[in-house]
Amino acid sequence: MEIVSSQNSSIMWFFKDRGFNDKSIHEMFKKCKRLERVQRENASENWDYLKSIGIQERKLPYVVAKCPKILTLGLNEKLVPMIECLATLGTKPNEVASAITKFPHILSHSVEEKLCPLLAFFQALGIQEKQLGKMLLLNPRIISYSIDLKLSQIVDFLASIGLKKEGMIGKVLVKNPSIMGYGVDKRLRPTSEFLISLGVTELGLQKVVINFPEVLSRDVEKILRPNHTYLKTCGFDTEQIAALVTGYPPVLIKSIKNSLEPRMKFLVEVMERQIEEVANYPEFFRHGLKKRLVLRQKLLKQRNICCSLSEMLDCNQKKFLLRFGLIEQLA
Repeated sequence: MEIVSSQNSSIMWFFKDRGFNDKSIHEMFKKCKRLERVQRENASENWDYLKSIGIQERKLPYVVAKCPKILTLGLNEKLVPMIECLATLGTKPNEVASAITKFPHILSHSVEEKLCPLLAFFQALGIQEKQLGKMLLLNPRIISYSIDLKLSQIVDFLASIGLKKEGMIGKVLVKNPSIMGYGVDKRLRPTSEFLISLGVTELGLQKVVINFPEVLSRDVEKILRPNHTYLKTCGFDTEQIAALVTGYPPVLIKSIKNSLEPRMKFLVEVMERQIEEVANYPEFFRHGLKKRLVLRQKLLKQRNICCSLSEMLDCNQKKFLLRFGLIEQLA
């Protein structure tokens, strides 16, 4: 008992010497019972090693407080192999240090039991090593996900909606890794079913997932349905809303107050156009209000030029000026 007490006292001073207060120390001991038995020398070795790989000393207390287990792991048995493995995935300096700072629990996983099977899983989906490294280091939480209970279910779901072409699912996951943080039954399936209820076809749903996978991860009741209701209040009918969602899916996740409403008001009150034009050109909602819509509308109004929304917006500024004989505006 005295030995345990002595070790406990030693590790307490280890934390105090590094700026931890009593409350944070208490919380760490609650999170990780193994701290009571860790040798101060071992904790110091792990602390110094984490500094040596590029984790800033001012951020180390945050990293350790989030995952105190890090200090109890064998340096050469656990920490070094994991960090060296992660380093093979990186292409830029400090990428590994940044990933650890973002999600310290990454170090509590095993190379053999967790990281290697995960890499093999993603490589089987056609994700190249360079893309895989970027995806995992920018989104290190992925390493904590279960292959059987989470990732495989997401892959099966994406295949069930028609993404069966080789490499397609891998491309979706690389484009929006955060989609892997959501459950199939609680989020992805309800969202896809809602999109279909709006008139989006199976092919249209596939295009949504491929081009705008972030739409699939939004909550139906909190975001998608309110946006759908807003579009209806604007006067769009069911067929037009289906065209809007298929043509530009983010229309369902854009902020009503800060994005949709100002653009619709500008369209009707300033541009004096009909909402049917937006149904024919859904990407209207993609363009910036001040930098593109207001500026181009002003130039066209000055010359009394009439054109469709796509002619007005579907080109860069130079082509726009050339298209409407406004080339002197380049000077």
